[in-house]
Amino acid sequence: MADGESKGERLDRELMELLQELRVMLPGVQVLLAFLLTAPFQQRFADLPGSLRNAFFASIVCATVATVLLIAPSAHHRLRWRAGEKERLLRIGNQMALWGTVFLAAAIVLALYVVTNVLFTSDLALWTAAAAVLVFAVLWYVLPMVVRPSEDEGSEDQADSPDTQAQESRGASSRR
Repeated sequence: MADGESKGERLDRELMELLQELRVMLPGVQVLLAFLLTAPFQQRFADLPGSLRNAFFASIVCATVATVLLIAPSAHHRLRWRAGEKERLLRIGNQMALWGTVFLAAAIVLALYVVTNVLFTSDLALWTAAAAVLVFAVLWYVLPMVVRPSEDEGSEDQADSPDTQAQESRGASSRR
């Protein structure tokens, strides 16, 4: 392993990094879900046309699924942490976290569509939702996949080491 890190140490570090990232995301998705769950009890909600109520319900479902997916890795970790399955936990937890962000983005876009439609027009709501989809897609998924760290960001010794070059040729990440 690079930097003298054993496989076990790497798995411990990566699992703790994943759980920490989930701790950052969870308050936002929980606040969104709480807001969405209370909105139907407002007086004006009954005035919404059926199509907007359907979009709003879809937003609640997406926020609920996002919450479940983002909390699940912590529950899995708590239930299986002594079973020696950290690599499996990390792989599954990473997939759940990524899908959780997809459902979180969908919930936000749908809620944004409903609110914009109520405040302005259907056309503006569609354009706003489309723009939000684009922003989420680019910032959350495309940008991390296409932007590579420059060689200036890592130390020259690490960038030129045979271990780092071998990892990069296999597509493995380095710890820069």
